[in-house]
Amino acid sequence: MTTLGLIGSGNIGSTVARLAVDAGHDVVLSNSRGPETLKDLVEELGPHARAATAAEAAEAGDVVVVTVPLKAYGDVPVAPLAGKVVIDTNNYYPERDGQFPELDDESTTVSELLQAHLPESRVVKGFNNIVAAHLAELGRPSGAADRSALPIAGDDEGAKATVVALLDSLGYDAVDAGPLAEGWRFQRDTAAYGVPYIAAPPDLTRSKPAGAEEIRSALAAARRYADM
Repeated sequence: MTTLGLIGSGNIGSTVARLAVDAGHDVVLSNSRGPETLKDLVEELGPHARAATAAEAAEAGDVVVVTVPLKAYGDVPVAPLAGKVVIDTNNYYPERDGQFPELDDESTTVSELLQAHLPESRVVKGFNNIVAAHLAELGRPSGAADRSALPIAGDDEGAKATVVALLDSLGYDAVDAGPLAEGWRFQRDTAAYGVPYIAAPPDLTRSKPAGAEEIRSALAAARRYADM
């Protein structure tokens, strides 16, 4: 059993929390509005869930999922995440986040920004290429023929192994895309972003499994924004 801390409890955060509780993990949820606003979600999740501040969720988690808008990444607490595995679910949406010149010119990536903000943490990019509804639907037992895979990227092999094991417990295989710098391969608008899990694009209401080979092919087909 792992305690999963969540900094952010929106669509992806709450879905990951549900999967984690179903898999037997404990979850500590937080958001920017305060623990009291998570009362209904905690009651829904049951005794394996509790609400806290972001700093408390960071402190409590064996693994911590950061799932806040990119524009708020600088508010993620640093000290309680030192030495911990941190999963970054973020994507860059300029219309929401404002312009980040270093992302616009692709001299860095979203998760590298978070890693720079958390220099003593071990950041792994994950959960960012699938919509919450499909993430909730597509989990399968280990070894299932129709099991889906999620891409990850990170600079620390031990941290990636921890995330692979967590994903397995939640019902997913993992495809290692390489270091954090390769996280662009499954960022917004790339071939691996969302589409592999959609049964009939652009209709997002129907999902389909996407196995490891399909995800590897999509990662290989990725193109930089400047080349699109």
